[in-house]
Parts: sequence; structure tokens; C-alpha cells
Amino acid sequence: MNGVQTGKSDFLRSVRCKNPGQKEFIQAVSEVIGSVWEIYLENSVFRDADILHRLVEPERIIIFRVPWKDDQGRPKINRGFRVQFSSVLGPYKGGLRFRAGVDLSILKFLGFEQIFKNALTTLPLGAGKGGSDFDPKGRSDGEVMRFCQSFMTELQRHIGIRTDIPAGDIGVGAREIGYLYGQYKRLKNQFTGTITGKSLNWGGSLMRPEATGYGVVYFTEEIMKTCCISIEGKTVLVSGSGNVAQHTVKKINELGGKVVTMSDSSGYIYDPDGIRGEKWDFIMDLKNVRRGRIYEYAEAFGCRYVEGKGPWDIPCDVAIPCATQNEIHARHARP
Repeated sequence: MNGVQTGKSDFLRSVRCKNPGQKEFIQAVSEVIGSVWEIYLENSVFRDADILHRLVEPERIIIFRVPWKDDQGRPKINRGFRVQFSSVLGPYKGGLRFRAGVDLSILKFLGFEQIFKNALTTLPLGAGKGGSDFDPKGRSDGEVMRFCQSFMTELQRHIGIRTDIPAGDIGVGAREIGYLYGQYKRLKNQFTGTITGKSLNWGGSLMRPEATGYGVVYFTEEIMKTCCISIEGKTVLVSGSGNVAQHTVKKINELGGKVVTMSDSSGYIYDPDGIRGEKWDFIMDLKNVRRGRIYEYAEAFGCRYVEGKGPWDIPCDVAIPCATQNEIHARHARP
């Protein structure tokens, strides 16, 4: 057993040495390796192919400058990324994240986990992830459009229906996808399925907006069934207020649960009466049309707003993170 642990420690040490300072990526690798190490040792095919070292090394990383101008004509510079992690099963597939603080470690963390997520679908999909430290929050439509067009001017060299198929993620919704795809189509002179998450007018799928949020709830429902319990009548915490969170809340309401929290990067709201009906409609308008902040919900409906924190200290039956990575910790789960 000591030899087994030593081998695992040596492997993780080599990952840390090759990826200094990338704490999110090293965390993801450590968690996965801790789960599969004994299986790896028992399978000579995996060992002979050195499959773990191949898994943790992206096939390609693209980093590029994204110049654009704000509404006052001032030049701005952001950094763009695309981590093409694995094309073993098919073209790279994974979202683009536009958010302040996005860096290579976060995108490698997400891209690495995307390998397993896509493999579990049984579809011929590889794994990738990308994005930029550009934050669309508070930017005008014109500024977001100019950034997206500049971003895609470089990214289009590296993607395509048989190569890499980006999608949306945090900060990249229908508006951003529309600008990105419009620039891609203009540069390539092709109307293709290179980017997913497009609106119906641009060849998108009918249920794409609902798919991720509904999928989260269906998965949760199946897990609860193994314990002979249901979502009906349960108090549920949800973080985030973007596309995933919105449709997670909608489906929980349909199944008889009561969602009492939502959040954004500024803080969270706690509505013990539940976020449903006109309140859910308000969230949809607030986030998708007016692009406002979650505290406006608290002002409109007279509920509690907590600035700068996540909702995980609120008592509940079910907690569903729909915002970003590493949201829930062990201390939140303790009674």
C-alpha cells in the first residue's frame, strides 16, 4: 500500500511541477487521480499506455490577445484562451467563459473535467474549454459586440465542426453567442454548426436554453429516488441567476419543490416564500432583458439580500450550485 501511495504522490508531484501555480487544475487532477488510482494500477493496458500522463496534458493550448474599443473609443486589451484538451472521442467540445479572473488554471480545470463529462454522454465528443478575462457585466451591447468580434477573429483559426465546437458558459449567453457566431460566419462565409447555444434563427436547438438546468434537476431527482425521497415539498437552495439557474428553478417549481435563493457575483437573495410565478418572471426579465443585479429582486419583493456571499448557510433539504466551481465546501454540509 505504501508503494501505491508513493506512486500516486510521485505522479501528483510531477503534475504540480509541470503546472506551477495552477491550483484549480491541480485540484481537479488530484480529485480524479484519487478516485481511479487503484483501477489504473490493476489494469496493465492503462499502465502500459501511460494513460494518466496523457490525460492530464492538453493536446493544445491557444493564448491570444483580444484588442477592442469601448464606447468612448478607448483601446482595451484582454487575454483569450482555448484549451483543446482531448480529441480522442471526437472534436473538442466545451464552453467559453467570459469573466474577470479567468485564467489558464481555471480553464484547464474545467477542460480536464469536460473529458469525463463528455465521455459519459456516449456521444463522439472530445473536450475543450476557453474564454477570456473580459467581463461583459456592465458593458453596453456595442462593447460586448466589439469584444466578441475581436475574440472570434483569432479563435476562428482554431475551431470548426470537425475540429472544435465551442458553446456558452458564465458570461457567454445568447447575446454573446450571437455576436461570436455572426463574426465566425462573416469570416468563414459558412453557415455551420461550429458554435452551439445559438438562437433558433441561427440554427440553434429548440430546447437548448432549458437543457442544462433541466438536466441538473433530473439528475438530482434520480439520486433522491435511490433514497426513496422526492423533490416535492423540499426547500432548495440554488446559486446563480443565469441560464442554468433559471431553468433549474423552473423545473424544481414544476416538480413541487420550493427554491428560496438565487445569486450573482454581487451576493444572494433569500426569499422564504419561494421564487416562482411572477417572481421567476421577474428574474427572467432582470437577467435576460435588463441585465440587472440580483439585489433588485430583493428591492422589488421585500426579501433579504446578502452582499458578497453565497447562499449555502441557509437551512435547506437540497443545495444545487449553478454558478461557478468550488462553491460548496464540507462545512456547508454539516448539520
